Amino acid sequence: MPSSSRTRLLSLAAVAITVLSGLAAAPADAARSSIRVGIGDQGKAMFDSPYYQALKLKTTRYFFPWNGMSDPYQVTLATQYVQRAQAAGVSVLFHLSTDDFTLKKAKLPSVAAYRAQVKKIVPYFRALGVHEWGVWNEANHASQPTYKNPKRAAQFFREMYQVVGSKEKIVALDILDQAAVDRYEKTFFGSLSPTYRKRAKVIGLHNYGDVNRKRTTYTSLMIKTARHYNRSAKFWFTETGGLVEFGRSFKCSTARAATNTRAVLNLAKKYKPFGVERVYYYNWTGPGCGKTRFDSGLMDRHGKPRKAYSTLKTLLKGYSR
Repeated sequence: MPSSSRTRLLSLAAVAITVLSGLAAAPADAARSSIRVGIGDQGKAMFDSPYYQALKLKTTRYFFPWNGMSDPYQVTLATQYVQRAQAAGVSVLFHLSTDDFTLKKAKLPSVAAYRAQVKKIVPYFRALGVHEWGVWNEANHASQPTYKNPKRAAQFFREMYQVVGSKEKIVALDILDQAAVDRYEKTFFGSLSPTYRKRAKVIGLHNYGDVNRKRTTYTSLMIKTARHYNRSAKFWFTETGGLVEFGRSFKCSTARAATNTRAVLNLAKKYKPFGVERVYYYNWTGPGCGKTRFDSGLMDRHGKPRKAYSTLKTLLKGYSR
């Protein structure tokens, strides 16, 4: 065979191999879900863990007392967390929350007080690289002073929006999957003008109950109710995960937590057609069984991975960061 013909055949073969390789890779890329996955935590040490770094995550969530700017210690903790996240290439969803988690004890801020704090919080942390905000963490739970006042939660959203503006994302309402959550949503949206209902583009869902009890009841209800008022609303699972231990309802079991870690993403995929965009597992380091009432950590208190970590690491191959 002439050398010129042999060269042409080799060139064609190389092209064919390249095309076939691309076709083989395409299904794997296409199979990756667009749902973004992150982990929420309150400790900057998470970013230094080689186990965390191996996950190659790009988003995290941190909650901060609504009046935390008056507490230098809280400001220092949050500043260090955000700076460490930024250094790791991880964006922060910065969520305001109560200053006292004791059930039914925290004082509900006035609208004016909330406004004054937001005007301090947003410029300070925006300068550090924060561009995603949460109005109020788990607003309908009794650990939050907003739990009986969805109207005030709606007022807080308006104040946050007026400070942040339309170019950055805001979790307008953040709610837990519990009884009467739909009534809370209805009052929240009913307290907003049509304009602000449209501006409530992202709703945060905490669905530990559905995930760990293997149901879809409240996740479905929360989505359906919000979409009644805003048909284009998107949903982030802002706090969720497999429970290692929770009071008397869930005795210590890392195996169960691993199974339910898988259930989180199954639930997110199920409701992706209805607007689910993100999942934030909570949290990174657990206190250890019997140490506190609640434990959902992917790591034990010594920084070693639990079974749920391995499950999540495997599942992440099919999800965005």
